[in-house]
Amino acid sequence: MYLAPKKSLGQNFLTSIPARIAIIAGGEVVPSDTILEIGPGKGFLTRGLLETGARVVVLEKDRDLVPVLNETFEIEVSEKRLDIIEGDALTFEPGEHGLTPSGYKLIANIPYYITGAILSRYLSHSVQPSTMVVLVQKEVAERSCARDGKESLLSLSVKVYGDPRVHYRVSRGSFFPIPNVDSAVLQIKNISRKNFKNQYHEGMFFKLIHAAFAHKRKFALSNIRHVFHDHKIDELFKEINLSEKVRAEDVTLDAWLTLSLKLVTHS
Repeated sequence: MYLAPKKSLGQNFLTSIPARIAIIAGGEVVPSDTILEIGPGKGFLTRGLLETGARVVVLEKDRDLVPVLNETFEIEVSEKRLDIIEGDALTFEPGEHGLTPSGYKLIANIPYYITGAILSRYLSHSVQPSTMVVLVQKEVAERSCARDGKESLLSLSVKVYGDPRVHYRVSRGSFFPIPNVDSAVLQIKNISRKNFKNQYHEGMFFKLIHAAFAHKRKFALSNIRHVFHDHKIDELFKEINLSEKVRAEDVTLDAWLTLSLKLVTHS
């Protein structure tokens, strides 16, 4: 059965075997792994993941593709090597489907228009994957790693949970239909909450960086004062040797973590 890719779901089906090999290599997949794949489409990446011997759970929002997947992988489903779930990645609860914290890897060619939402949801979820390997827009992959030396809300939100790097670049011709942007495989390893003392610290960190990046042309301290006006924010900047004229993009992750922890203790 021919099913045309749906623009409304951001479907660009991967067709490149070298790209598939690179994605699986980025996940360092072994037979004992459990993999969550978001948006399997017709199962091109799924096939490669199953060939590693790993158990695979696929999450497909397009109800027209679910029966195609069930037919294509009838044997693997019957052998319980593959679970096919119809659902939305932005509401899916990993714990309700046998996935445990750090007990699975998320490997996927995700819809580009919800890349940020997927990264945020699964990195910060109570049931985090141990590793994420996602095929995304090249610019997003590079910004996640702050390859230009400038931090952003995206890069800090990724780095605070894991170690990102651009694993592999993928040409436009590796998809059907061909997208209008270049792509790359973003690998995020060692995902955890080790940088946070507690849940309050985690919440304070994100409140702080969102305030700092609210107006890019202003200095970080000026932005932060509008939100943390009841705290001695100027004194805290001096305590950790941050200039009052520093911009948010030039402040390191460690500095934001230190500052947010001080805000917790001063609350």
